[in-house]
This record gives sequence, structure tokens and C-alpha cells, in this order.
Amino acid sequence: MIRKPAQAGRFYPAEPELLKKEVKRYIKENAEKQSVKGIVVPHAGYIYSGRAAGSVYSCITMKDNFIILGPNHTGLGPDTSIMCKGEWAMPNGNVKIKKELAEEILEGGNEIIEEDTSSHTHEHSIEVQIPFIQHFKKDFSIIPIAMRDYSPTTCSTISKAIAGAVNSFPSTLIIASSDMSHYEPRAAAEKKDRLAIEKILKLDPEGLLKVVTEEEISMCGAGPVAVMLFAAKALGARKSRLVFYNTSAEASGDYSAVVGYAGIIVM
Repeated sequence: MIRKPAQAGRFYPAEPELLKKEVKRYIKENAEKQSVKGIVVPHAGYIYSGRAAGSVYSCITMKDNFIILGPNHTGLGPDTSIMCKGEWAMPNGNVKIKKELAEEILEGGNEIIEEDTSSHTHEHSIEVQIPFIQHFKKDFSIIPIAMRDYSPTTCSTISKAIAGAVNSFPSTLIIASSDMSHYEPRAAAEKKDRLAIEKILKLDPEGLLKVVTEEEISMCGAGPVAVMLFAAKALGARKSRLVFYNTSAEASGDYSAVVGYAGIIVM
């Protein structure tokens, strides 16, 4: 199956050269590179979240495979779905799914993870990451996973399957695609986002899921981030760094209802 781009011309330019120029706007070419196990990056239209995403991709060493965990915004498909084969068509070239790695994750998922395409057909959270990777690397594979169930047990189970697969395919990076608070006044959003970011920086996935629930933080990818943290810790991660944070107000001028964007690396 070739999955066609759902958001080209909306979240990012559909014309290849315009897309390359748009991505380059947000890249820091001279940033020092670090080898990381996982990252948190946002997934809004590039005009809003491009600086946060670009700042993260600029400072990491690229790998051969990218497990991209994103929230399921559409409600289609199972609670946790993975595509195990095929390609994703993008304006700047098709990207293949790493079948062997995906199938190992599926097998280790204890039936929580299901193979499915419907949840990925219109979902943007994974798709918008690919042009940034393509800026730095021509030949790579992806493993797309869309999530709707953010329970600690589910997140832990998925992370164990991912960590096991990464041990088999060590040149793999785990990407958690998430925006932060949604449509709150900027001061309120920043306050809530600090609480969530603090848990991420402490490598505390259980604490993240708890504070998001207790403080009613409308962070759409808390589950994907928790899975990444669980897996990264199992793979030896010991520290993290906030690379960039901003809100949509910087682009829109509307401070009354913003969305927050955080870029974080986990090493």
C-alpha cells in the first residue's frame, strides 16, 4: 500500500521546492549534533510549530529508522495501530516502512497493538515529521504508530515492544509527536505546559500521565510521549533537554487562545 499525503498544501507546502524552502526556514544548520534515544516534537502547521520541530531535528544525529508515535486525532481504527508494510508518499519522495521492525513491535505488543491503515490515512501528527527528516537524510525508513488509549498499562506495554525492537535494530530513533496545551490564554497554557515539561525532563512517564489528567492539560500526545519515555529509559536514557518552546501566539498574534509547542531531546 502507498499511503498518500493527507496534509500537503495545508500543514506544509505541497510543491517540493517550496516545501524544502519552508523546512529550511526552521533548521539551524550549525547546531551541535547529539546522539539521542527519543525526541518530543510538535505537529501543527509549520508556521506555528516549525521552529520547535526544526530546532530539535537540527541538533540530533540521524538514524536509519524512525518509530513515529502520534495521537489518533481522527478516531478511526483501533486504539493503537501500526502500519507494517508499504510506503508513505510525500512531496519530496516516498518513504518505506521498515517491515521487519514493525512486525517485531506488533508481535511484542501483546495484542494491544493492531495492524491497521485506516487510522493513518488522514492523520497529520506523523506525516508532518517526515519532511524534517528528509532535509537531513535521504534514505531511511519509518514505523508509524497512532495511539488513542493513553492508560499507563497500555503505554508501558507498547514501550516494551518498542524497546525490544530497537535492541534488534539499534539505528532507530523514537519520535513522540505531540502539541502541548490547546486554546487557552497564553499565561495559562504556559503554566500548564511547564508542569508537563517538568515531568518529561525528569524522564517520568507515569508522572506525566498523572499531571496531564489531574491538571486537565490538553496535551494531545501525552500517550506517545509516555511511551517514548518508558522505552528510552529501558534503552538506557538518563537525561533530557528542552530545546525550544513557543506558542501559536508568536505567529497568530492571538494571545487569548493559544497552542503550546515543545521540542525536547532524550539521551
